[in-house]
This record gives sequence, C-alpha cells and structure tokens, in this order.
Amino acid sequence: MAADDPNQGGGGGGFFASIASSFSTISSAMTKSVNGRLGYEGLQVINPEGGTQDAEEEAMKGRWKQEERDSYWKMMQKYIGADITSMVTLPVLIFEPMTMLQRMAEITEYSYLLDQADECEDPYMRSVYVVSWFISIYYAFQRAWKPFNPILGETYEMTNHYGITFIAEQVSHHPPMSAAHAENEHFIYDVTSKVKTKFLGNSVDIYPLGRSRVTLKRDGVVFDLVPPPTKVNNLIFGRTWIDSPGDMVLTNLTNGEKVVLYFQPCGWFGAGRYEVDGYVYDAAEEPKILMTGKWNECLSYQPCDKEGEPLPGTELKEAWRVAEAPKNDKYQYTYFGHKINSFNTAPKKVLASDSRLRPDRYALEQGDLPKAGAEKSSLEERQRGEKKNREMEGQKFTPRWFDLTDEISPTPWGDLEVYRYNGKYTEHRAVVDSLDTIEESDIQSTEFNPWQYEATFAE
Repeated sequence: MAADDPNQGGGGGGFFASIASSFSTISSAMTKSVNGRLGYEGLQVINPEGGTQDAEEEAMKGRWKQEERDSYWKMMQKYIGADITSMVTLPVLIFEPMTMLQRMAEITEYSYLLDQADECEDPYMRSVYVVSWFISIYYAFQRAWKPFNPILGETYEMTNHYGITFIAEQVSHHPPMSAAHAENEHFIYDVTSKVKTKFLGNSVDIYPLGRSRVTLKRDGVVFDLVPPPTKVNNLIFGRTWIDSPGDMVLTNLTNGEKVVLYFQPCGWFGAGRYEVDGYVYDAAEEPKILMTGKWNECLSYQPCDKEGEPLPGTELKEAWRVAEAPKNDKYQYTYFGHKINSFNTAPKKVLASDSRLRPDRYALEQGDLPKAGAEKSSLEERQRGEKKNREMEGQKFTPRWFDLTDEISPTPWGDLEVYRYNGKYTEHRAVVDSLDTIEESDIQSTEFNPWQYEATFAE
C-alpha cells in the first residue's frame, strides 16, 4: 500500500495495513481468453464482477455489433503495443458528444472544495479538501465513452459556476496537448494535459504526463498533483470499464506536506473496486490524517497518530460525496456534465473555436451517427489542409491564450513541456462582456471555426 511505502513516509502496519494485506491475496480481476478459433487469439476479456460466464458469451457483450467488432479488430490489431494517442482514426460509435476540452472542465463541478481549502486555517485539512477535489473527477471519468479529440486551436469556455472563469485550448496536435486555466476569488487552477498510451489488444493503458497545479489565493499555497495511470478494459470485446490502480500524490510545494492515496485495483468479484485510502503527511513524512472512501461515492477523513491509527475520541467525517446523477443516462453524464455541454455555462459571445459549436459533436448529441462521422472526417481533413497551408507559408502555430514556456516538468512517465496562461483571455472577456449589442441568438448562429489564422470569433 502507498502509505506503508518507506519512500512515501508511511508507517509500518497502521489503520489500513490489514486492508492492504487482505487484497494482496486477491489476484486482479477475473481474466478470460477469447477463444482462438474466433480469430482473436490472445485477447483477454476482463469481467470486474467475476463469475463463471462463458468467455465467448462475455466477449460478445458490449456496445458493438458483431460485424462492427470484427471490422474494428481487423483495423486495430496492427497497433498492439503502440501509442495510439493520435495516429488512429476511430469510429464515432465509441464517442460521446463532448470533447476532451470539455472533460477537462468537469473537474470544476465540486470547486466549492477549493473555496473551503482557501478559507481553512488547518493546513492538513486544507490538503484534505484539495485532494478530495482532485478525487471528485473520477466519478465522471469512469464513463467508457471516448471524447472527441480537439482540433488544433479549438477552445472551451465556461462561466456561471461558483464565480469561475474557465478557458481551455488545444495547444498542440502532434503530440495532442491541451492547456486550461480556471480561476475565481479563492483559487487558480492550471493544467497542461498530455497522455501516453499503450494499446494491448482489448485494453489500453493511459499514462498521464500532464501537470496540474492549484494555487490558493489567500496564502499563495501551491499544490501539485501526480495522478495514477488508467486502464480501459474490454475496449472491443465485452463490456468496457475503467480502472485506475496506483498512487495519487498531492504535494504542497510551499511547505513540503504531502497526501498519498492508493487506488485499489479491481480484484475478483469486484473486490477493492473504486476503493481509495491513504494519509495526509506533514513535511517530516509523518501521517496526520487518514483518508478512506470510494472514488465513485465519497471520501472521508480522521485524525491519526504517528502509526497511522485513528486518534482516540475522533471519528470519520465526510469531506466529499458525489452528487446525485441522472438515471439511465445514455452516456452516463452527471447533471453537471449536461450543464457544461450546453450553452447555460457559456459566456456572452462564445469564441467561434468553442467545442460546443463542433458539428460532429452536435450531430452525435442528436443521435445522427452517419452525419457525426462525416462531420468528424471533414474537420480532420480541414485540419490537415490548414497545417499544409501554414507550412507552405512558413508560419508556426502559436496558441492564443497560452504560451509555451522553457520549463520541462518531469513525470513518472516522461518529461512534459509546460504551457502557461498568458492572461489575454481575461482581457478579451472583459471587452466582450462590456458590449451590450450581443443577442442570445448570436451563439446559436456562430459557425465552428478553430483555424488559427482566421477571425477569433465571428463578427
């Protein structure tokens, strides 16, 4: 367990030691081989609930029709072992009507936790609230649908939520990279997002190379996050599901305090699935607060001694609980997910590069898969054309709202080029919001246009 790792400053034994040891005797989720005579030699189907179902029967479950599954497997098998982040054209069947930039904004749903952290006098409780905020996004991220890859120069804007202004931009196409900035009176959130993948046939490992930082405004305290990797299981065969086993490490860069939470891997019959436990440590790497819960339900905390045992006379208290979600939603969206996918969170006069305006995203939202596929191909072709024209003219793409810095941030999975918010969007927003000539119909009539060397937004 992470908290018992001497490199992480945990004690031996402790409150969670028995939990960790019980899982050490349980293997990973039940794995079944798809029968080779079907032409899928070596592929594995992992059933998180375990059971004794026939491997072939389990493999045929999921969102794919038989002919679609066969066709997709023929296309994908040549990529086994490769990073498929940006080199594979995927069918819209596996997409949700949202882009990666919008998914980045979903973390703001429970931003009241950062407001509480900023107002908190206890430094350890401040860490509890911040790490709870980072945990909260995993409920939304358990969706097995793939968001659209943003077009280079695409943006997403969000307002009307806890006083937050949020802007995200696709700053690189190869490799795919996004940057985002969110801010209200209590905090600043900055992220440079980049992932590395490894395609394994019926699953894909996703390694987060990004950098996420939160600055609390009252005292200027800065937190840095290193999340665990993620595995998407049963990508082609069986029911797709997601697991994120490993350590989440939140470091207070101002005073050296740290939070280490261990995401339990899913074991047989779902044992350990969703479970998270760990500690808040002081700068001397002694545990101060234990934390436990499930990333799809809630997270609780309790003061502890140097051995990691609960202090006498204290009790577990809840730091965060997931909000109620719609029942039987097609894409498993939360209410907030639907909100950020609408214009209810849009500012006056959205940028023409905004994700909401993408015709392929909108067509999928309306249930028109053929049109969504055609629009997606058209946008990708136009992106290739824009790149060709730019290179012919000797021009280099430069993001509008973020600047590439000289800083290189190390991560467990590779080095990351860091983009920094340049403040220009704040200036742009102030000018646009001062205009009183903008009508609500302007939003609906704006044509999607992320292309770098054309108008920022339709006049």
